[in-house]
Amino acid sequence: MIETMGLGRRFGDIVAVEDLDLQVRDGEAFAFLGPNGAGKTTTVRMLCCLISSTTGKAFIDGLDTTNPSDRSTIRGMIGFLPEAPGLYESLSAERNLDFYARLYRVPEAERDKRINSLLKTLGLYDRRSDAVGKFSKGMKQKIAIARALIHEPRYLFLDEPTSGLDPEASRMVRDFLLELKKEGRTIFLNTHNLDEAQRVCDRIGILKRKLLAVGTPEALARQYFGRTTIVHLKDLTPEMLSAVRAMPSVLDVRQVDGRMLVDLEDPMVQNPLIVDLLTSMGGKVIYVNELRHGLEDIYLKLVREQL
Repeated sequence: MIETMGLGRRFGDIVAVEDLDLQVRDGEAFAFLGPNGAGKTTTVRMLCCLISSTTGKAFIDGLDTTNPSDRSTIRGMIGFLPEAPGLYESLSAERNLDFYARLYRVPEAERDKRINSLLKTLGLYDRRSDAVGKFSKGMKQKIAIARALIHEPRYLFLDEPTSGLDPEASRMVRDFLLELKKEGRTIFLNTHNLDEAQRVCDRIGILKRKLLAVGTPEALARQYFGRTTIVHLKDLTPEMLSAVRAMPSVLDVRQVDGRMLVDLEDPMVQNPLIVDLLTSMGGKVIYVNELRHGLEDIYLKLVREQL
């Protein structure tokens, strides 16, 4: 498990991260969302033992990132993809991965097997002997991901893994992350790509120096927007709006573009009652569905409230 308690980091007078309390369960895919300068990269760098915290504690699998004797063990348990890959561009893809496999003391009998497997999975096996400096940005990003996985870490930290990639490369990386998730690895993802976070991750956290919210996208939508039913009728009258508004446990009713929007405590119970009422008043219900608030709605609501 990844756990932080009151974790914070200052750079002089600038507070980058403040009082972060967070738990990421083993085998979970978790995403940090936030604007530039929100503290996402700083948090990951603290968790990966690359910089120290100013306040608080952080633990990886029970090991203390602030304890010098634990740091080397933690570094061997994690894989890290930084925002700038920093590969050895004069070396081939194969030799880049071999170099890092040796640093992580991957047994000689395993090195070639792992390198070839990763290169094949990421579609780079045919270019294994080419210098990385000749690769496109997307290809370099794939090599950097392979490098982060060469020692088969239990915890994987990814800082903007699809930044600057074309749609095809982004999809390949996303599909690869989903495969890693199936293997039970713990994935900690920093991203501006809301669709990527929603597709890959079990829970998200929204960070703007402080942790603003954490949970599944569905739970956060209910928490910050409630549950809203959209009723499409052939003819919507003011009397129908008034009648539904007077029903028990109806929080709000409004008309938008000829549709009735009803905020409810429990749609599963109340939707059939609303349909019955409207039908008894001569209303012709075409269909009923739920207004779903996406991750973008949640993100913008929380971030703008902090302005």
